[in-house]
Amino acid sequence: MKFRFKAQKYSKKGLAVFLCAILAALFLGAKAPRRAAASPSVFSAENKLKSRLLGKATVENSFPKNEYIARLFIKGVIAEANDSYNQKWILSTIKSLEEDKNNKGIILVINSPGGGVYQSDEVYLALQAYKAATGRPVYAYFSALAASGGYYVGCAADYIMANRNTLTGSIGVIAGQFTDLTGLMQKWGIKSTTIHAGRNKLMGNFNEPMTQEQHDIMQAIADECYEQFTDIVAQSRGLTKNEVYKLADGRIYTAAQAKEASLINEIGSIDDVAEAMSRAEFDFAKYETADFAYEKEDSLYNIIMGSISELKRTESGIPKSVMEVLEPQVEFPAYYYMR
Repeated sequence: MKFRFKAQKYSKKGLAVFLCAILAALFLGAKAPRRAAASPSVFSAENKLKSRLLGKATVENSFPKNEYIARLFIKGVIAEANDSYNQKWILSTIKSLEEDKNNKGIILVINSPGGGVYQSDEVYLALQAYKAATGRPVYAYFSALAASGGYYVGCAADYIMANRNTLTGSIGVIAGQFTDLTGLMQKWGIKSTTIHAGRNKLMGNFNEPMTQEQHDIMQAIADECYEQFTDIVAQSRGLTKNEVYKLADGRIYTAAQAKEASLINEIGSIDDVAEAMSRAEFDFAKYETADFAYEKEDSLYNIIMGSISELKRTESGIPKSVMEVLEPQVEFPAYYYMR
């Protein structure tokens, strides 16, 4: 395998850290056992399958040979790809379950603060398409956190159960997060100029203050996404728009509060939601349960690139807390719970 690196100037300390990172990565790569692209389908005595597909698309031979309920785990920030979530994998898995005749339904297991508007809606629509094509049920179980885009995706379910310690809701939109550093730059004698055409082309950049027109542009985007979100909640939960508006001020709710507000159906355990599906959908018939959870596959390339990114942050001298503001982990606009 060939690696191409851009020429980069580093301090002696930085170069030493970089070389150590590469040596460590090579050592770990040599010691680590090789992983298969997909783990085989093995049923336990409790007839539960754990199919962790290690970042690869769902494949037919990883599915149970008998009729089963799929538990699809949605965890972490809903984005194109990160350490705990992968949009392509989620959509591929939903489509494969739709095409698998042995699949009898899906239980979404959600532990997420939400994420991008585009990605959240794409998963919601894929689940709606699954139900329309198959007539099979989709239930949801909310784990520790099912907020904003996590709740949005949960609205694709016919029935929602939450753990008693779940935090959920956060029905709202963040259109953008902008940092104006012009005052600080002026104080320290720093000048930054970006050549641009179109008065709003540089909207939200750190070296120009936001105008009222630009604020109004971003507010219009937030309002449109908010209307989409509240429509989804109203349709899913059998509420009027006015009832949803009263709930959708961006706050989070406990499980008990969410149940009282009709944002969920019941409070219980992950086993309870499977029992509820069996009772309501299958006349108490029991099916095997198959788990589908994304795992990012480790590689030498990922380890090295992660070390390079961390080195750049260290060399810049910018505190980590500031970098998290300047480089947020979610793309905007977003249905995202800002903690």
